[in-house]
Amino acid sequence: MADLLLEIFSEEIPARMQGDAEVRLAADLSRYCLEQGLPFRRDKFDTYKTFVTPRRLGIWVKGLPVSQETTETEIKGPKVGAPDAAIQGFLKKNSLKQSDLTERDGTYFAVVRKEGRQTADVLKSIIEDMLKNFPWPKSMRWGAGDVTWVRPLHSILCIFDGKIVPVEFGGIKANNFTYGHRFLSPGKITVTHPAEYEPLLEKAHVIADRDKRRDNIWAQAEKAAGTKGLTIKRDDWLLEEVTGLVEWPVVLMGSIDAKFMDLPPEVLSTVMRKHQKYFSLLDKDGKLSPHFLIVANMEAKDGGKNIIAGNERVLRARFSDARFFWDQDRKKSLDEWANGLKDVTFHAKLGTMADKVVRIKALAMALTQYVSNADKKLVERAAVLCKADLVTGMVGEFAELQGIMGRYYALTQNEPPQVADAIRDHYKPQGPNDSVPSNPVSLCIALADKLDTLISMFAIGEKPTGSKDPFALRRAALGVIRIILEKELRIPFSQLNLKDDLLAFFSDRLKVILKEQEIRHDLIDAVLDYDIYRCVTRVHLLQDFLNTENGANLLIAYKRAANILAIEEKKHKTQYLGRELNVSALKEEPEITLIKILEQKSPILERLRNEEKFIEAMKLLAELRAPIDHFFDKIMVNCDNEELRTNRLRLLSRIRNSIDFIANFALIEG
Repeated sequence: MADLLLEIFSEEIPARMQGDAEVRLAADLSRYCLEQGLPFRRDKFDTYKTFVTPRRLGIWVKGLPVSQETTETEIKGPKVGAPDAAIQGFLKKNSLKQSDLTERDGTYFAVVRKEGRQTADVLKSIIEDMLKNFPWPKSMRWGAGDVTWVRPLHSILCIFDGKIVPVEFGGIKANNFTYGHRFLSPGKITVTHPAEYEPLLEKAHVIADRDKRRDNIWAQAEKAAGTKGLTIKRDDWLLEEVTGLVEWPVVLMGSIDAKFMDLPPEVLSTVMRKHQKYFSLLDKDGKLSPHFLIVANMEAKDGGKNIIAGNERVLRARFSDARFFWDQDRKKSLDEWANGLKDVTFHAKLGTMADKVVRIKALAMALTQYVSNADKKLVERAAVLCKADLVTGMVGEFAELQGIMGRYYALTQNEPPQVADAIRDHYKPQGPNDSVPSNPVSLCIALADKLDTLISMFAIGEKPTGSKDPFALRRAALGVIRIILEKELRIPFSQLNLKDDLLAFFSDRLKVILKEQEIRHDLIDAVLDYDIYRCVTRVHLLQDFLNTENGANLLIAYKRAANILAIEEKKHKTQYLGRELNVSALKEEPEITLIKILEQKSPILERLRNEEKFIEAMKLLAELRAPIDHFFDKIMVNCDNEELRTNRLRLLSRIRNSIDFIANFALIEG
């Protein structure tokens, strides 16, 4: 057994592409190897290790055989007595001689022996093919060649069993050396065994392991922040980004000029994050500190003083631009900014953002009847202003501040706090980790905004497909559902004129959520209606009920009644309706007892359902279990007497209808 080490060394790989490339390299190499009989499975994580930095993508595969196994495979040939041309064609195709054939049951068979190749030779063709077809999101050509890669290639390191594998790609022949840090250790580094690769690079100021580099950055950052009693504003995206920008991270602390600290903290942190990739720091009260962290790719002789000074200088220029937007935006009221929405297209088929605001306003006003303490005047005002900041200078420069800046500008012009908060919060929740809005005005606007997008996009046929959702409609639907469930809102979608396809879309999203809560899909179907909160309440109660002995046995009885009815109705091409039951014709004690109980319980079940007292309804259903079991134990439904049989089938219909008051048991499996 021997090890393979492959490294593709290039110009800087974009940080956003590095993680996927690392995963793809292992997946593709594993697939190619398995196709060639080499046992490299990427689900066995102890058998390989991947590396990625801004300038290199690599993998170390452990324990490959030095040659393929020789295989013998029996293949079936023509029938004995087949035309000679068919037999000769079979022999030629498989490089066989007549003497290699054996006869069995009137057919020719042969054993084909395939000698295993040297693994190094197999790897050469595998790697060349893999590199040629590597799926970068964006790639480029350079020089006069036709080969594409994410960035121009400089070198390929490829060794197996201590020897160079003669891979050739993009005009570059593989070798056994790599390079250290561009500035700190730029020379060649010869690698004789894969186990040396990572330690040698670390000596040359390169941390090749992405996870190790990320942890190193965070540890340095926490230590630096701690020296001033500060904490880091957690930002996983930024941590991943800077991990992909450096090979030898050095964390430094800079200071923010005091004259900029009166800008909104969201503006300061967004400028630092978006433009400069700096970490924001918080003081002991959770407020933005006048300090920030830089992740440099350099150990400077002066301890980083010049690096810090240069970054502080650039940051002052960025903050000056932000100051300009802040001052200019506040010279106009949000109402004036809102007038500019008529010049912003929402969708070519749906008009402008001003048109969307009109729709949001109408929907939000309709929703006030379902959201407690929602002041209609405040809801109307928030709807009018909710999108106004989209045309401001600040949001034009930093789109991620939409809503946030609107709130600040609303407070500046003395709008009520609920209105200002609604402008900020109506985009919530923007993902599974985001919170839902809190105040009633925000709830109305948030729901209206998402529902309008869903209703409008479905109306023009812009529905999500299996692989595409360009307008984030799944996220919008999940946001609506989360708001309804977390705030316990009773919003009957049937009153909002949602079309069937959109209602079905909501049902599918709800099933996704409930599946994560280990609720069976058939139970969801059994209680599904378009009051989401009621549906979820019922499905949890139904699952708990069916997990009891009474519930499980009642389901069996229901299925038995329903199956008998279905068979007989199909056979006789008629329906046996419970309302046509002749009670006086019932003669046996079990059926007489059962109909008395059903007539007593059914109106109560219907009332409990209408009053949404589902716990009490489930308890009442449990009381039906014993008399129904007794009926089936003692009574032959399909008896010879046609009149009696018909009457008993109508009694089964009564059983089915009574149980269906609470849920559609026909849709429950089992």
